[in-house]
Amino acid sequence: MNSILSSKWTKAAVFLICLGPLGALILDYFNGGLGSNPLQFLEHATGDWTLRFVAITLAVTPLRKIFNLPQLIRFRRMLGLFAFFYGCCHFSVYLTFDQMFDVRGILADVWKRRYITVGFTGFVLMVPLALTSTAGWIRRMGGRRWTMLHRAIYVTAIAGVVHYYWMVKSDIRLPLEYAAVMAILLGWRVYTHYSKPLDRAPDAIPARKEPTSVLPD
Repeated sequence: MNSILSSKWTKAAVFLICLGPLGALILDYFNGGLGSNPLQFLEHATGDWTLRFVAITLAVTPLRKIFNLPQLIRFRRMLGLFAFFYGCCHFSVYLTFDQMFDVRGILADVWKRRYITVGFTGFVLMVPLALTSTAGWIRRMGGRRWTMLHRAIYVTAIAGVVHYYWMVKSDIRLPLEYAAVMAILLGWRVYTHYSKPLDRAPDAIPARKEPTSVLPD
């Protein structure tokens, strides 16, 4: 399995798969598949994929260690950047179609509506993580400071779930499912941190020129 994961073609295939949700939304747009409320459909779809990619990215480290698949680390940075990409899509739909670039309206929403406040906070926290995801930034900041900064993704994961939970008005099953997944992924980190602190091998600074992570373990 590690030999398959180490192939450059596997990484290219994962990249194309990650673009799949965007392609599906574009097809839905041209085929009239966005339903009676296209704005709501796009906001929910892009928000869902942001949370999914955050969860998938957070799952890389547990899967890598549990199943002894070290080559999974090659995909973590790309998956994290796709989480940011779909977060940008989510915010762009809100910015363009919902608020029509009304900065005052956006600031008023952030101030008055708590679900937008927490969602916007989670998105803003993703910006420095994406900007500092390269190997050059890891070297400039140093492994310890870089790792501390990128732990903000945990706050983003929690903020995304809370944003979704506060946004829905009746059916809260899906937000609770996301909450359960994030709780498992974050809980695993808490457990491993306190149970085997000496066994955790730092991989924040990659040995190769290509950065392998957009998240700390």
